[in-house]
Amino acid sequence: MGEYGLVCLLSLALRAADPFPYAVAEAELSVEIGVEEVRAHVYRLASPEFMGRAGPGAARAARHIATAFKRLKLQPAFGTSYLQPIPWLLAEDEKRKDSFIGANVAAVLPGTDPKLKDEWIVLSAHFDHLGKRNGFLYPGADDNASGVAMLLEVAERFALQKKKPRRTIVFVAFDQEEAGLIGSRHFAAHPPFDLKNLKTFMTADMLGRSMANLMDEYVFALGGETSPRLRKLVEEVPTEKGLKVGRVGADLIGTRSDYGPFRDRKIPFLFFSTGQHPDYHQPTDLPDRIDYVKLARISRWIADLTWRLANDAEAPAWDDRAPPDLNEVVTIKTLVSRVLANPAAYPLSERQRTLVTGVEQRLGEIVRTGEFTRTQRTWLLWSARLLMVSVF
Repeated sequence: MGEYGLVCLLSLALRAADPFPYAVAEAELSVEIGVEEVRAHVYRLASPEFMGRAGPGAARAARHIATAFKRLKLQPAFGTSYLQPIPWLLAEDEKRKDSFIGANVAAVLPGTDPKLKDEWIVLSAHFDHLGKRNGFLYPGADDNASGVAMLLEVAERFALQKKKPRRTIVFVAFDQEEAGLIGSRHFAAHPPFDLKNLKTFMTADMLGRSMANLMDEYVFALGGETSPRLRKLVEEVPTEKGLKVGRVGADLIGTRSDYGPFRDRKIPFLFFSTGQHPDYHQPTDLPDRIDYVKLARISRWIADLTWRLANDAEAPAWDDRAPPDLNEVVTIKTLVSRVLANPAAYPLSERQRTLVTGVEQRLGEIVRTGEFTRTQRTWLLWSARLLMVSVF
């Protein structure tokens, strides 16, 4: 039978013996984005049923998401199909021309405004993860069942509410993000609509935890530096009590998720994340470690932001010449200050503490003066990268 067959049988046996405990919340359909709904999606996608969402497990997850889109009566993005097969990179080889390594899943909510409906925006999250390695299942609850939970709930709100958006919204769940953004690269090269009319690309990756287990109330929004309009919207759309948005430049972390292919095409983008934590890419990235109240708050905020993007008369345009954002300094200073204040969580060497203290002091001076120059921004870029390598 082999290991894969045994895993499948075990998964089926477990499901038969112990019905999915969040089935009622998972089946609920409403415009509300609640804690129990996002919890249900995360527990489902991080369950053994999807085998870490790699290989056959990823194919099963793709079908699961496509079924959810169909249930909402959203239109298939690829003709009559919600699935976009991702060809093997060596597909020009005659023996592999029909080989596929995965599939993106996408659905369309058409715009209603005669002048704006041909413009579109993307809200996305990748669904693949690491599968099973060395006998351990990698469930990927935060990476990225949390992002897919947001995607499904926001899609549900837009599909069910009576008022529809002026611009077209495409909801996309990417495959093969963990393999070098292959899914999003394929989508960007073979989009369902004219890429010239794509006004904003948004993606979320890891929304349910806390950066370094120290930034509990924060979600980070990266990419606003590519468009003054986007930065303004991120600043304007209010958050609920208990949630803060930290605006940070994407260049501080490099290309870490599916925004890469769209940034490279100079499409305004936003990347949402609560940041890396000790369970990142570990078998311990479990659904019981997600902060579901926070995930629901973030999902509602992203829904409100998406609504603005889909309806405002002015669409974002690429312009990366905007002055540096002082909020970026405040956000990073908060992080380094908390690192210094939590030696039990981050026992720094003398050299590390000297580095972090120096960065904190300089950031504090920038905040006090309220002036953040391009020269200082260059210093911050390299300091942040050094901190990522040497501390986090």
